Amino acid sequence: MPAKTRPVLAARLSRPFQRFSAWNAGGGIVLLVSAVVAIVLANTAWHGAVESFWQTPLSLGIGASTFVMPLRTVISDGLMAVFFLLVGLEIKGELLVGSLSTVRTAALPLAGALGGMLVPAAIYAFVNRGAPSIHGWGIPTATDIAFALGILAMLGSRVPSAVLVFLSALAIADDLGAVLIISLFYGHAPDIAYLSYAGLVMVLLLVSNLSGVAWRSVYALLGLCLWYFVLRSGVHSTVAGVLLAAMVPARSRIEATRFEETVERRLDDFARATGDDARPVLSNGGQQRALAAIEEACEDAQPPLAHLRHQLHVPVNFYIMPCFALANAGVSFTHRGPAPLPLVGTVSIGIILGLVIGKPLGILLGSWIATRLGAELPAATSWTTMAGVSCLAGIGFTMSLFVSGLAFPSSVLLEQAKFGIVIASILAGSLGASVIWAATATRPLRSGPPLPSLAD
Repeated sequence: MPAKTRPVLAARLSRPFQRFSAWNAGGGIVLLVSAVVAIVLANTAWHGAVESFWQTPLSLGIGASTFVMPLRTVISDGLMAVFFLLVGLEIKGELLVGSLSTVRTAALPLAGALGGMLVPAAIYAFVNRGAPSIHGWGIPTATDIAFALGILAMLGSRVPSAVLVFLSALAIADDLGAVLIISLFYGHAPDIAYLSYAGLVMVLLLVSNLSGVAWRSVYALLGLCLWYFVLRSGVHSTVAGVLLAAMVPARSRIEATRFEETVERRLDDFARATGDDARPVLSNGGQQRALAAIEEACEDAQPPLAHLRHQLHVPVNFYIMPCFALANAGVSFTHRGPAPLPLVGTVSIGIILGLVIGKPLGILLGSWIATRLGAELPAATSWTTMAGVSCLAGIGFTMSLFVSGLAFPSSVLLEQAKFGIVIASILAGSLGASVIWAATATRPLRSGPPLPSLAD
C-alpha cells in the first residue's frame, strides 16, 4: 500500500467513531446500552458469574503494603473520581466564564437547581418518614446530564439553543449540590491524620496554581496523592476529583497577541524550510523545529482547565460512565434470594415520586420565583418547554445510582433504590421528550451553532 494511502485510510476508518464521540447524544446512547445490558445480565443464568466478576479483588502492592479493592469499588471509588474531576472542571468553567459567572445569568439555573433538589428530597423524606430508609433522601436530588442532553440532541433543531444552555447550567449547578450532599452527608467519620495529609496536598496544589505551574504531570501526581488521602480519611474519594479541579489553572501561559505572533513567525519558518524540498517532514529538520514550536505555543495558549476538560470528555462519557452503569445498574427481577425485599416499596416509590414529580415541580417553582424577582426565561422558550426540560432533569440515573450505593451499601434496600431509579429515569425521559416535542411541534428548525456538550 502506498505511503500516502495509509493515513488517508486510517482517517476514513476512524472518522465515524470521531463523529459519534463528538455527537451530544453519543454518550447518552452508550450509557443507555450499558444500562440495558446490565439489567439483562442480572436476569439471566449468568447473573452469579457477573456478580462474582464485579467482586473480583484487585490488589496493588508496594513493598510490604498491599492495597486491595473489589473491581466494583475500583470503579465507584476510583474511576468515578475522574468523572467528578470533569464535573468539577465544568463547575469551575461555568463559575468563571459561563452561565454561572454573573448573577443575571446564574439566577434562573441556580434557583431551578435549588428547587429541583429540595422538593424531591422532601417528597422522598415524607414517603420514608420514621424509617431507616430515610437516609436515601439524597438519591432523587441528582440529574444525569449525559442522558438529559442526549435526549435534547436527538430532538434536534426544534429545541431552542437557549434551552440547551439553561439545561447545561442547571445540571452543572445540580452537580455542585450533589457534590456537597455527598461530602457532607454520605461520608464516614473522618480520620484527622489523613485529612491533614490531604490538606497538605491541597496547599501544594494551590501553590502550583498560583506559581503558574501548568505541567499536567504535577497535577496528576498530586491529584493521585489527594485521592488516596481523601479515600483513607473517610470522606468519599470522589470529592478529591472536585477539589483537584478547583486547583487546575484556568489561565493561559501566554497572551493571545503573543501566540499569534509566535505562530505566524513559525509558519514563515516552516515555509522557508519547505522551499522546493519535496522530502517528507520526518527528514526535514527545519519543518520539524517549526512544528514543535507551534505545538508548544498552542499548549501555552490553551488554559490547562480547558485542555483537561476536552481530554476527559471521551474517556468519561464513553468508558467510565458506561462501566459504572454495567457494574451498578443491574436490577434482578428473577434471581433475588430466598427472602427478597419487594422491589416496590417506600424507597422505590419515594425515588420515583421525587424524580418524576418532585424534580420538575421544584425546578419550575424555583424558576418561577426567580422570574418574579427579575430573572428572564431563555430566549424563545415557553413555560411548556421549560416543563419538558424540567422533566428531563428527573433522569437521575448515574448520579442517583452513585448516591444510592453510598446511602445503602450492601443493603437489600439498594435493589429497591436501583429499581426506582431505572423506572423514574425511563418515565422522566419519556415524559420530558413528549412535552418538548409537543411544545415545539410548530417551531421552525433552528439554525446556528451545534449543541453544547461536556467537552465545550
